[in-house]
Amino acid sequence: MPPSSPPRATGRPRRRVRPVVAVAAASALAAAALGGGAYAVLGRGGADGGGHSDPPRVTGSPVTTVDDTGQLAPLRRVVPPDVLAVSSGQPIPQERIDRLRRVKRIDSVIAVAGGAVQLQGRAVNTFAVDPSAFRSWTPPGTAKDTQLWTALAEHRFVTSKSAATQLGLSPGRPYPIVAKTVPQVTMGGSGDLGIPGIDMLVSRKTGTDMGLVENVAVLVNAPGVDPAKLAAAVQKALGTGVSGVNLHEKRYQPTGGGQRPGSYLDLYKQAAKSCPGLSWTVLAAIGQVESDHGRNAGRSSAGAYGPMQFMPATWKSYGVDGDGDGKADIMNPYDAVPGAAKYLCANGAGKGGRSLYQAIWHYNHADWYVQKVLNLARAYATRFP
Repeated sequence: MPPSSPPRATGRPRRRVRPVVAVAAASALAAAALGGGAYAVLGRGGADGGGHSDPPRVTGSPVTTVDDTGQLAPLRRVVPPDVLAVSSGQPIPQERIDRLRRVKRIDSVIAVAGGAVQLQGRAVNTFAVDPSAFRSWTPPGTAKDTQLWTALAEHRFVTSKSAATQLGLSPGRPYPIVAKTVPQVTMGGSGDLGIPGIDMLVSRKTGTDMGLVENVAVLVNAPGVDPAKLAAAVQKALGTGVSGVNLHEKRYQPTGGGQRPGSYLDLYKQAAKSCPGLSWTVLAAIGQVESDHGRNAGRSSAGAYGPMQFMPATWKSYGVDGDGDGKADIMNPYDAVPGAAKYLCANGAGKGGRSLYQAIWHYNHADWYVQKVLNLARAYATRFP
């Protein structure tokens, strides 16, 4: 599908925002979207005149939400998305989204507005989001880029780096965005957005002004749950007219070196490879016991922090820069999980048997703790052979 041209300047044609659609079927993957991936543009964007064995329950948003005030809440944690669900064009009913949040094995859910708009004469798939909440769902380097999210909170738009390059965009410059209306919106910056096929973010206020579709897409995080089964369950819960996309499928993963794990399950598996002989199930069990896979990553009564609950002094010796951003962040799961693998390995975990027992005991000096971790690890091995 070739890129469409902007509406003619004659008269006042009625513009209609086209939705974005998920492409669960391989044949539906269109080239019209700048980045391709899990979304493809439907239509012409206005040119027609228009294992964890028992993952935790959701108890609310992972961050404090500050919506459309120009303020930005601090980043609390990173929430790797496992499944993307998208409507064929109509808003997903709020009661279905609320029902999805109550599903036992689902940890976090976030709904966004969206649609296909035009920027620089090209069709661009766009989400309208609350920056304080949505930043947690992007890759760690992007999530921690406060300048980028502040720009979005101030109603500037941000794009993927590839879109910025392809469209020749410059931060600080205003651009017309063709949707139901044609507002002039200033570019606030670019970064790795982490959602295949989505190349632009605007604030919820800007999205409303542009006429983007409310609740058109939902992102779901469920640590330890088989993502393929999760995608099917999400689609079933949200009902007809909604497609669920497993973001762990190879075609939706980043290409080239340094591929980023997409979930805690992937993080545990990748980090375990750094310690020959260590099973990823041990890391998963520790992650569950320590923080429920990042849900309770704040300071403990003993003074430990982060998803793997390191004492700051221990982190200084065993912290890892897992995502290559130049920092070993105790609160970042992409750093904390490989840090835990490094600590366990240094204490002999890769040797198995009694050495593994002692390594886990070093993590928390209690025999009950070791037994709980080992029992959970066996449960993971059974659930994810």
